Amino acid sequence: MDARKPGFTSADSKFLLYNTDCNKILPCYKEVFDLIFADPPYFLSSDGFTISSGKIVSVNKGEWDKGAAIDEIDNFNRVWLKNAHLALKDNGSILVSGTYHNVFSLGRILQELNFKILNIITWQKSNPPPNFSCRYLTHSTEQIIWARKSEKHKHIFNYDLLKCINDNKQMKDVWNFPSIAPWEKLQGKHPTQKPLPLLVRLLLMASNEESLICDPFSGSSTTGIAANLLERKFIGIEKDSAFFDLSIRRKLELDESRLKIESKLKDLMLLKKQGLYKDQLS
Repeated sequence: MDARKPGFTSADSKFLLYNTDCNKILPCYKEVFDLIFADPPYFLSSDGFTISSGKIVSVNKGEWDKGAAIDEIDNFNRVWLKNAHLALKDNGSILVSGTYHNVFSLGRILQELNFKILNIITWQKSNPPPNFSCRYLTHSTEQIIWARKSEKHKHIFNYDLLKCINDNKQMKDVWNFPSIAPWEKLQGKHPTQKPLPLLVRLLLMASNEESLICDPFSGSSTTGIAANLLERKFIGIEKDSAFFDLSIRRKLELDESRLKIESKLKDLMLLKKQGLYKDQLS
């Protein structure tokens, strides 16, 4: 069996998915990715509680997110980051999402593997859940470490584009976005799903249209949806079969929406040629 044969390939061949452990697939793609976005386990499922939509709920996300000893977390991160380093092009970069549960481990091991850390982006949530215990400050941020593979090679950074979408001012490293919107979970929801606008900005920042983007913990494949919306090619790797299936549904939903839009545009163009465009709009 070919280890590089994906479990799902979209009709446009721009969205490939593997249903397995990322450490089995990343070594098969040596020096091919322009950008890797990774949202690895935060290891915060500790049988505690939080508040969601006004209700008390468990913080547990699944067995894959169960709390672990520091050495176990380090070993886990060291293995997949080493494979990610091999899979990146020399001028490639990586974006890794985390919180205080895992971000210190990630930062240390990135440097251990000779990545050059470029920025730590803070995603400030405009609608965070309140702190249930009332013994800590409300957790309202997540961090995204941006690092490039090589000290010597120049990474992709679309400085002018980010400045343009930021009222012609330099983009800062604190970004404000709400959590995922209802329309982002029509096909189902991943417990750590990131908002699509956040991923769109990250990909606009660190990739180009010809870029090949990978997400080794793709979950519901928000990275892939953002990549395809921006005309990038995406390869996702997800071990959980339920989330693998959710990713497929989301890609098919995107393609169906695009077909409807393209069909509507064709109809409008035809009406325009026939001189009926204004009648249609009125």
